[in-house]
Amino acid sequence: MPLPYLLLDIDGVLIPFPAADGSTPPTHIRHTVLPTGRHPDDPVPIWLDPSQGGILTDLLTSGLVTPAWCTSWRKDATTIIGPLLGLPDFPYLDLPRTQITTSHPDGYLWKRDHVDVWLADAPAVWIDDDFTGLDHAWAAERTAHGVATLLVQPDPYIGLRTAHLVEVRRWAARQASRSVPAPRCPGSSFESPGQPRTGAS
Repeated sequence: MPLPYLLLDIDGVLIPFPAADGSTPPTHIRHTVLPTGRHPDDPVPIWLDPSQGGILTDLLTSGLVTPAWCTSWRKDATTIIGPLLGLPDFPYLDLPRTQITTSHPDGYLWKRDHVDVWLADAPAVWIDDDFTGLDHAWAAERTAHGVATLLVQPDPYIGLRTAHLVEVRRWAARQASRSVPAPRCPGSSFESPGQPRTGAS
């Protein structure tokens, strides 16, 4: 059995949204970044928890999962967010740039149609703050048909916590106990359902 993919979102996961009063978790440090296509006079403030870099790296290099960014940051995930957290380089899904006014135009997360095709019958754990009940039902159906699928949904105003990563590691270890594949190194080339792009592209 292939290693499960770990699909990792950014906004609401690594970058929590400010609360109504504008506050962010005290664990997070402000950075000012310039995403691709942004005017130099209009940078974006983001907040990241520096302690998450090491914890995530331990998971990403554990040999239990094959990581891929799954975020509207796309390539900027590999060139901006990953380096700020000290993460190893790994590919990103080149999500379509859809013209939508809601994250759930059909009642479920807009990314899912692309992810479903890309994954095919590969097992996966997907961390995103914006799932609906239909997404959880999709994951349960995949699992019921023998394709292990776990959705982890942080609070978007708190973001990813250590407990979430413990849950992911335990789940991935259970999958590994059923089949022991050769480990893959993050950032290296590998065959996948959709050939995610690397930061070097």
